[in-house]
Amino acid sequence: MKTKIFKKEELSTIKEWIKDGKVIAFPTDTVFGLGVLYSNEEALKNLKQAKLRDGNKPIPMMVKSIEQLEKVAYVDERVKLLADRFMPGALTLILKRRESVPAYVSDYKDTIALRIPDDNFVLSLLEEPMLVTSANLSGETPGKNEHDVLLQLNGRIDAIVEGEAKRDIPSTIVDLSSDKVIILREGEICADDINETLTKGDKR
Repeated sequence: MKTKIFKKEELSTIKEWIKDGKVIAFPTDTVFGLGVLYSNEEALKNLKQAKLRDGNKPIPMMVKSIEQLEKVAYVDERVKLLADRFMPGALTLILKRRESVPAYVSDYKDTIALRIPDDNFVLSLLEEPMLVTSANLSGETPGKNEHDVLLQLNGRIDAIVEGEAKRDIPSTIVDLSSDKVIILREGEICADDINETLTKGDKR
């Protein structure tokens, strides 16, 4: 496989490639991402093979709006409070998956990890939700630009969009799939910010 290099200006072609089930890397508001259309199971398999990723480890989903998020997951008041303050942004929420979403999307788990990226180019790709993970071989450092990604994934993925990721730090991950609030990973959004937002919401 020869990995194609795109410029951001080639947006319409990039979108067509995504619709055709291609595995494409692109810069995001956190690290460089590697994504496929969520509704294409074969593309998801190809993404995992390209990364040498454990087949039973779900890939997070990116959506473009809270409305799109509500179509794939169950949303409660806690989600709305955090989304209102931190989305779009570097926050990933783990929520209960709606039954209408194909089970393979979350590796047959009943939860799904979701994020709204704070990047206009990435948002323009999300006519449908995409499954997006960091653009690197599993266990290696995520790429910061297309050159970093090429070093690890050249010939393993269909295309890379030129650009620079905005941060070196992945998103904060908060599990809201139960009554508890569990912070699984802290990024730029810290645990105090999460707890403060939820506490203030409770006092309204």
